[in-house]
Amino acid sequence: MKVIPLSEGAFTIDHTKKFVPFDTQQDDLQARPTGSLLVEIQPFAVITSKDILVIDTGLGHINSDGNLQLHQNLINNNINPSEVTKVLLSHLHKDHSGGISREDALTKQRSLSFPYATYFINKQELDFALHGGNPSYTPENFHILENADNVHLTEGDGMIDDYIRYEVTGAHSPFHQVFWIEEDGQKVFFGGDVAPQLQQMKNKFIAKYDFDGKKCMELRQQWWQQGREEKWEFLFYHDIKTPIYK
Repeated sequence: MKVIPLSEGAFTIDHTKKFVPFDTQQDDLQARPTGSLLVEIQPFAVITSKDILVIDTGLGHINSDGNLQLHQNLINNNINPSEVTKVLLSHLHKDHSGGISREDALTKQRSLSFPYATYFINKQELDFALHGGNPSYTPENFHILENADNVHLTEGDGMIDDYIRYEVTGAHSPFHQVFWIEEDGQKVFFGGDVAPQLQQMKNKFIAKYDFDGKKCMELRQQWWQQGREEKWEFLFYHDIKTPIYK
């Protein structure tokens, strides 16, 4: 398998839930509001013998050429966005779901960003995100999933095509899910926002922004130990320096 980070850049986020671009070479984190977190926004492409996968979809930024940044990142890595076969979604917070669909500038109609792919999202997560009224969600980005033909609503834990395993963890959001992709002895693990950064795997702490911070901490400890024993390849969606750790 080949894993490709698809970074949209670095951002700070505070209690307002707004993502503000951050230049790691010039900006000063201390100048941002108290309590600001510095994060990367980093979907991934995983190329297997069966699929071209995209894992989570970023903020959905449009670049100066009018292209979806996620699409441009794929093109820059010689992947035509129309070739993506599966989109795996951990949860639907705005920084993970912004690139699910895009709005046509003229018609104002939304269409899926990967029309030839099957989207995988937990059914309860979609219901909660559409109707829960939580400011971390932007329903206009993903309401199209409710009636689209190429959406597979997962429930509980399970397998996709006998080589992608998904598990509902909750912890960060009520119905958050994570993925293991295994092929030819290589095992890639995506822990979404339960395991968003390398440093968090190494330190015990409970974050206030998690739905169940204690469970997040316990899962990180469990995965870190198991992953080291089984030689997982960790993908860290919010890590500024280490998107992939083997």
